[in-house]
Amino acid sequence: MSIDIHPSAVVEDGAQIGEGCSIGPFSLIGADVVLGANVQIKSHVVITGQTEIGEGTVVFPFAVIGEVPQDLKFKGEKTALKIGARNRIREHVTINCGTEGGGGVTRVGNDGLFMAGCHIAHDAQVGDRVIVVNSSAVAGHCVIEDDVIIGGLCGIHQWVRIGQGAIIGALSMVTNDVIPHGLVQGPRGELDGLNLVGLKRRGVARADITALRAAFQMLAQGEGTFQERARRLGEDSESDYVQQIVGFVTGASDRSFLTPGS
Repeated sequence: MSIDIHPSAVVEDGAQIGEGCSIGPFSLIGADVVLGANVQIKSHVVITGQTEIGEGTVVFPFAVIGEVPQDLKFKGEKTALKIGARNRIREHVTINCGTEGGGGVTRVGNDGLFMAGCHIAHDAQVGDRVIVVNSSAVAGHCVIEDDVIIGGLCGIHQWVRIGQGAIIGALSMVTNDVIPHGLVQGPRGELDGLNLVGLKRRGVARADITALRAAFQMLAQGEGTFQERARRLGEDSESDYVQQIVGFVTGASDRSFLTPGS
């Protein structure tokens, strides 16, 4: 397979361009960039820094990928951005490389959709099949697990974790951790239920959904602290999905949790 580079594009010496890649007009590919096979870079894209992009990913016009973090503590240290396969990175998206203090690597998984104008900040760890809708921002050091959907015009505070399968409604500001499969909505995001639509779409068994419903009620109304209720859930339920929530809540975190009605 051939490589198609438009005459007006700038590909700096040292860049590694995979078979079948195309690079459109007026795009810039930096010297430390690695593009996997069949990556499509459209016009007016900047990809710089120590950035790897996996096969089959498409980057749309005016995206800026791998630039230095928007962090005043960054002093030019050598850090990286690693993006997986088959992502769709739409117009004006910005994804920054990591910082030394945050582990040095920003990571994005496979099969994601990053809609126009969204931002993924330094040291964020983004899983597979994540959708970030137009003009939303994921701040530094966040962990966004697999199958998360972040609605339009949302803000995710730095260090926040969003568990697998959660959905964040449009116009929400999320300042605390979100349990797996949670539903968050409201201007100051509140945990308002479970992402039942997402669970059903992924074919989760009815028994597990029933167990998750019961678990949510216990987390919302049980006695003791949120962590204490979660630990009791771990003792009472055999559902793998409930155990996933228990592990998430009892794991290490720099943020508190969004709790039902909070």
